[in-house]
Amino acid sequence: MFKVIQRSVGPASLSLLTFKVYAAPKKDSPPKNSVKVDELSLYSVPEGQSKYVEEARSQLEESISHLRHYCEPYTTWCQETYSQTKPKMQNLVQWGLDSYDYLQNAPPGFFPRLGVIGFAGLIGLLLARGSKIKKLVYPPGFMGLAASLYYPQQAIVFAQVSGERLYDWGLRGYIVIEDLWKENFQKPGNVKNSPGTK
Repeated sequence: MFKVIQRSVGPASLSLLTFKVYAAPKKDSPPKNSVKVDELSLYSVPEGQSKYVEEARSQLEESISHLRHYCEPYTTWCQETYSQTKPKMQNLVQWGLDSYDYLQNAPPGFFPRLGVIGFAGLIGLLLARGSKIKKLVYPPGFMGLAASLYYPQQAIVFAQVSGERLYDWGLRGYIVIEDLWKENFQKPGNVKNSPGTK
């Protein structure tokens, strides 16, 4: 004999009350055969097998798919360019904000010095009339000379670093020119015999 314990909840007015209900089969009832789960209509499995059929794509869907495949390399390139450019832009914005803060709280005498350095650049531009090379050399040269008068320690450091870079660039240029000279002008058959060879 099986006892079934069931918890029931009353109507809305008795919603907080719970009580137990005990049920048992009658003693004088004949035993019934149990029913299998598959035999219940609720659990019956439909005959046949279902098959997924994909709907045909419309002309609009085909056009959008073609457009997406066509634009994919460009969007990938844009995403890569954005990811490479974003840190540089953030650094540039930060530099601008720092410069703005520095100019708002400039040390005493900064603006007169800046005026003299800018005036030196204008003098260099006026003296460089007529020659493109002079226009490239004179204004920065005069501005650098005026800046070195006001900021000698920074000018020394800048000159050392610039000198090292110029030497490095010159050495690289010499190596490239030497390689080009060997490839184009010295051929294996044109080598003259040295005095010690026959």
